[in-house]
Amino acid sequence: MAIFEYTTYLPHPRKTVFGWFERPGALPRLTAPFLGTIRQEPDKGLAVGSRAVLGIGVPGTVATGLRAAAQSAAQTLDLPGWASTEIPWHAKHISLNPGRDFTDIMESGPLARWEHQHFFEDDNKSPQPGTIMRDVVEFELPVLHKVPWRVPNRLAEDAMRHQLNQVFRYRERMLRADLEFHAGRVGAPLTIAVAGASGLIGTQLCALLTGGGHRVKRLVRNRSAADGNDRIFWDPEHGVLDREDLRDVDAVVNLAGHTIGGRFTQRTKHEIRNSRILSTDLLARSMASLAQDGRQRSFIVASAIGIYGADPYTASAGSELDENSKPGSDFLAEVCEAWERACDPAREAGVRVVNVRTGLVQSPAGGMLQRMLPLFAVGLGGRLGSEAWQSWIGLDDVVGIYAHAALTDTVSGPLNAVAPQPVQAKEYAQVLGKVLRRPAAIPVPAFGPRLLLGKEGAEELAFADQRVSSQKVSESGYKFRNVDLESALRHVLGRC
Repeated sequence: MAIFEYTTYLPHPRKTVFGWFERPGALPRLTAPFLGTIRQEPDKGLAVGSRAVLGIGVPGTVATGLRAAAQSAAQTLDLPGWASTEIPWHAKHISLNPGRDFTDIMESGPLARWEHQHFFEDDNKSPQPGTIMRDVVEFELPVLHKVPWRVPNRLAEDAMRHQLNQVFRYRERMLRADLEFHAGRVGAPLTIAVAGASGLIGTQLCALLTGGGHRVKRLVRNRSAADGNDRIFWDPEHGVLDREDLRDVDAVVNLAGHTIGGRFTQRTKHEIRNSRILSTDLLARSMASLAQDGRQRSFIVASAIGIYGADPYTASAGSELDENSKPGSDFLAEVCEAWERACDPAREAGVRVVNVRTGLVQSPAGGMLQRMLPLFAVGLGGRLGSEAWQSWIGLDDVVGIYAHAALTDTVSGPLNAVAPQPVQAKEYAQVLGKVLRRPAAIPVPAFGPRLLLGKEGAEELAFADQRVSSQKVSESGYKFRNVDLESALRHVLGRC
């Protein structure tokens, strides 16, 4: 049996820290994207007997690249869950001492044994109330049959400890940042409805909000899954939504929309446009109809920096695009314009509206990074173009900006969700190669993206040139977790 220990010092009272772990959302926030995914959150929180299911990926750069390729294909082709390359991990809570400690074990999964003890103690040596959190993991690796010596097991245990160290460093960064985020926003808990709650951003946003004590109501399209309480049935394609289900909400966040990333066929373009505009219009009209009750509500709606066009007029001049820059004229720009205009009924009724213009989200679980990982992992990665500007943002920051917009009454109008330091295509490839310790010298031929996305899709997605400003979101009081690209990639890929 091997033992791994990790100690974290937190400048927050023990009651606050333990309370964060007791709320829904703790496990999604702590599960590293380079480790795996959550298939089922704990069904009874930290209570003894509570169970959760995770999907665990094989560690290593090449394995991470293969998993990204499989996930990307599954998302594009809408494959069922069994197509995943991850190994199921069934966890169970076996002890709980409220405010002090709790323990979970692996009931079944890839290891021979796993027991994880979480200890929380007061930090009396710090000038302000703090917490010392100790994680103690006892584990046994699967038996290596037909190997008579112990050296391979020792090497495997050392590799396991290295991987655990990366995982717990990730957990520490997430916990510190989440506690700091919530500590700076003192006020009564809000009720927030989220459409698109099961997506890449939506899952983490719901977890961040519930971790701060807010109530989240998820809009779902399965009538049998709706309970009228924390799950609201809606059908935006047919204009179905009972506005009374939104009566008690303080904010609505709309992340719903058909995925962008495939070929721009006429059918796909129709789905991209309609899924965004119909859902936003339905929610905007529903909120407008409730506005006369006097309750102050907010409407936070996804948009994208694609509104500025794939080759905006300021890019060649080297100046940054801000929220006052004029829209472009290509397909995605027109979609984003119509998307934001669909909020007008709510805005005109006095609802505070924020349009979050999202940049290139960095996560191995989706988007640009997920699609580039497979080639880089095997040493065949390279730049998409050279001088084009890529306005990126880490997953945790885009989630944080959505939460910030929902919880901050002074934020309104369009809001660029991009990191303060955009990079050019050649620099992006160099930084990703450096983080993965892989070469990045082979330029991606232009015909590659055009083959996958079509000419129009390639020009608007793969070869877009957009240098976008983050000044407004910074001035609104949002504190970025990852300012530079290298730190963001090391965080989500477990290379810190």
